[in-house]
Amino acid sequence: MQAQEPAVRNIELQNVDVAPSAVDTKGWLLLNADIRTELEGGVDNLYNFKYDKAERQFRSLRRRYPAHPLPYFLLGLSTWWKILPTNVTVQQFDKPFFAYIDTAVTKAQALYDQDSHNYEACFFLSAAYGFSSRLHAERHDWTRATIEAKRALKYLELSKEANGLSPEFLFGQALFNYYSVWIAEEHPWLKPVLLLFPKGDKPLGLQQLRNVAANAVYTGPESRFFLLKILGSQRENRTAEALEVARKLVQEFPDNAYFQRLYALQCFNEGDFAACEKTSLAILDKYNRGLPGYDGFSGRYASYFLGYIRQNMYKDKDLTRAKSYYQRCIVFSETTEQTSGGYYLFSNLNLARLAAAEKDLPSASRYYKSVLAVADRKSPNYQEAKKYLKSLKKRAGTTRDRDRVLLVQQRQ
Repeated sequence: MQAQEPAVRNIELQNVDVAPSAVDTKGWLLLNADIRTELEGGVDNLYNFKYDKAERQFRSLRRRYPAHPLPYFLLGLSTWWKILPTNVTVQQFDKPFFAYIDTAVTKAQALYDQDSHNYEACFFLSAAYGFSSRLHAERHDWTRATIEAKRALKYLELSKEANGLSPEFLFGQALFNYYSVWIAEEHPWLKPVLLLFPKGDKPLGLQQLRNVAANAVYTGPESRFFLLKILGSQRENRTAEALEVARKLVQEFPDNAYFQRLYALQCFNEGDFAACEKTSLAILDKYNRGLPGYDGFSGRYASYFLGYIRQNMYKDKDLTRAKSYYQRCIVFSETTEQTSGGYYLFSNLNLARLAAAEKDLPSASRYYKSVLAVADRKSPNYQEAKKYLKSLKKRAGTTRDRDRVLLVQQRQ
């Protein structure tokens, strides 16, 4: 990697009048129809979490094209999808991820140094720096994330010359156009940093993302993933459309744990409880079979949804199984250290309510104490738990007084 890069706003695009048709695309693997056909299966395997199969194909490509960044970038992308399902908290894959991404940068930079009109090299430089920035941001290394983002944007600007050649080249521009505005809206404290970057365009970014999602091979699944996240966000709130995108993703990649749990979540939020139940059961089945990516993070979602459905959506409520799923959700939450609220909180709350209804005072007390430990003090859930535990204490005091009177009477 180069030690320094000029500020993005000072970039001067070279030969912007060169038409895409006049660019020498010889050796560009992104435009090679045979390579694209060959790698479609590899990309499918990658997003279906068949990592070994996908990486065998990518390594085969690397043996034939050792100087090209594409196989290294795909190996890095495969490693990224080993990180993502764990809520990006597990760092065991960081070193191989950065090794592949750094090699992709080195190979792409060599191609660009040979030919400044090699916009495919610009694409890979932008994509590699972009993914590097993304993981640094997840690790809260904001300085490094900003540096990598500036580098990514430099080559993103340069690669615009190839927009008419393939929808793949639009992917980075779509994300930048949307998220540069989104970040300013969601994180105002980052606005001084965003002054270093050009202005984005959210509607254009969304339009470009739809285009890539529908037409690209290498970046198509990634685009559909981002489209799902964006449409299902509170800011966009296009939940019905997000549900449709999620449904197509799980149909195309049925063994992608991350896509499945997002689909289950969309179904749950939209009230499609039959599909939510079916998907959640499939998640737990694949977890039990040890399929890649199906870990406690996915199990936590699935268990809570199944507990809620068994408790509330069956004509004849299955409270025994509901409690079992809630308890399993608590275990998944504790083993993945996801106990700050959310599914952990509501599993404890529902178990407390069920125990209280059954007059199981020790269990109700135990679960309500867990609610107190994680709920916001001003929330109705906290107040409910506090009120119940206070009533138990008062009841215990009344019982002790009554027993003491009976004991005195017996002695007289």
